[in-house]
Amino acid sequence: MNAASDCTEHLSARTFLAGIGAKLKSIDLFAPIRNRVNIGQKKVKDSPSEKLYDGFIGILCGAQGMVEVNKRLRSDPGLQLAFGRLRCAEQSVIQETLDASTAENVSEIEQAVAEIYRQHSQGYGHDYAQQLQILDVDMSGQPCGPKAAFATKGYFAGKRNRKGRQLGRVLATRYDEVVCDRTFAGTVQLTTALQPLLAASEQTLAIDQSPEKRAQTLVRVDSGGGSLADINWMLSRGYRVLTKDYSPKRARQFADAVVQWFDDPTQPGRQVGVVTTAKADDYAQPMLRIAVRCRKNNGQWAIGVLVTNLKPDEVAALMNVELDLKTHLDALWLAYVHCYDQRGGGVETSFKQDNQALGIKKRNKKRFEAQQMLTQLNALAHNVLVWAKRWMTTETPELKPIGFVRLMRDVFTTTGRLFFDNCGRLIEIRLNAADTLVRPWIHGLSKLLEPEHVAVNLGKT
Repeated sequence: MNAASDCTEHLSARTFLAGIGAKLKSIDLFAPIRNRVNIGQKKVKDSPSEKLYDGFIGILCGAQGMVEVNKRLRSDPGLQLAFGRLRCAEQSVIQETLDASTAENVSEIEQAVAEIYRQHSQGYGHDYAQQLQILDVDMSGQPCGPKAAFATKGYFAGKRNRKGRQLGRVLATRYDEVVCDRTFAGTVQLTTALQPLLAASEQTLAIDQSPEKRAQTLVRVDSGGGSLADINWMLSRGYRVLTKDYSPKRARQFADAVVQWFDDPTQPGRQVGVVTTAKADDYAQPMLRIAVRCRKNNGQWAIGVLVTNLKPDEVAALMNVELDLKTHLDALWLAYVHCYDQRGGGVETSFKQDNQALGIKKRNKKRFEAQQMLTQLNALAHNVLVWAKRWMTTETPELKPIGFVRLMRDVFTTTGRLFFDNCGRLIEIRLNAADTLVRPWIHGLSKLLEPEHVAVNLGKT
């Protein structure tokens, strides 16, 4: 398609991202935030929701801090127009809006982001009758300045004596979608955050009033959520649970009750065995315990004990394996352990991707409410990247393994030209033909924008 003479043409450093913006504009993604969040600021040039939208677009542009919005978005009028914005707020004004947010605004944006999730996610539409929903829960340290609100000493990997906050996350692992993100003080760990995180996720997934769906939901969590109180709370809610015992002392006692150890062929030096003990169980229902041990550098055993109420047929379905329980019990115990290991490819990988691609550790606000607002924008950006990949890889599954970093660095930043009609509607994206990295994605973007009547072409720029 050739641009007509009465069309407006814009050069852009992010023409591919502009196509995603046109899709988000067509589905009015930001409408729940615009309708729900009422920040006490009067409109001069931009409303508070418009400034939040500009900040969100800046995150998708790769801005490591809101100060970069001026360079990445404000200098690109074509990109602004593709997202449905006629202008872009100045970065300091966006910062002022975040700083003006109250606890009530935080609650409003949390509800709005949950509504967006219900409208567009796969996790909300999960078929519980077909297979278990998998929710991985974890925490990630977010270092920040010592004068920031609720910045306290806590656990921050590789950074002793550092102050910061904690980010709690619930991930719908089958779909890589963030169900719930919450910011906590630096001293808060999963033992404190698990129950409020799951309670918020129940609201988002609309399973708070559905014990049948909770019974078809697996909560997978590390030892931080493996206390007796937390496990019994999850059992009382009807969840399937797979966690690690919180107490190292109790884990060693249970490991002593293992009669036979089996080698793990996937990890040399690791052994697993089922715990057999006559000791009374303190859990609300019978639980299976599987001990895991590995040799430390000093020759001693590092021991952990998995605790679960997953049935053998359920773990076999999760791991997609056939188990002969009469002759190969070792394969069953290994299946439980490997299922727990998959946390590393779920919630832990999601933190890593967001840190590297979205820079979530680098955008810190002094006011706690402002940081909570940013947390919700970060979570929405994460899900938009997940959905964008899904939208564009329906017919090209070989592109699905590409992560957020490559997507934002190699695809979204394609230079080119954007053409708009007299009503400001995007009608053509003309990508730089010399950019070979974007070529595998062109078909997916073209199919995505076909209902919007946007042509996607390669051409000289």
